[in-house]
Amino acid sequence: MNILFFLTPKSDVAYVEEDDSLRQVLEKMEHHGYAAVPLLSSEGRYIGTITEGDLLWGLKKLKKEGFPELHEMEEISVMEMIRNRDNKPVHVNVDMEGLLDKVMHQNFVPVVDDDKVFIGIVTRKDVIQYLMDELKKKNTKY
Repeated sequence: MNILFFLTPKSDVAYVEEDDSLRQVLEKMEHHGYAAVPLLSSEGRYIGTITEGDLLWGLKKLKKEGFPELHEMEEISVMEMIRNRDNKPVHVNVDMEGLLDKVMHQNFVPVVDDDKVFIGIVTRKDVIQYLMDELKKKNTKY
């Protein structure tokens, strides 16, 4: 099976870019209700994953210097946040075994092309839903 079957395309994914400010990242994550989002370069390449935890630890560090007001967060780059755990990407041509290996350990798996350009994600939920549907089909055959 081709992993593109599970792909949520970049156009439907909430992500942040390296030029975004801390405020933009906070607002995007709050708006979508996500605990983690892909972080992309200005060329669209996958850099890593920014999480709520990364932001909280970053804010804790900033607090020592005087906790920034919301408008001051516009001057802080997302790249100043230390990322503790990046979701490992897979190549668009990865086999199902490679995808399942990643999806077991990550809520979402970034998918990249030959140039490491981000093309979308595969979520753990979508893979589990597919497996459940297949199991139901099998069980109704007997």
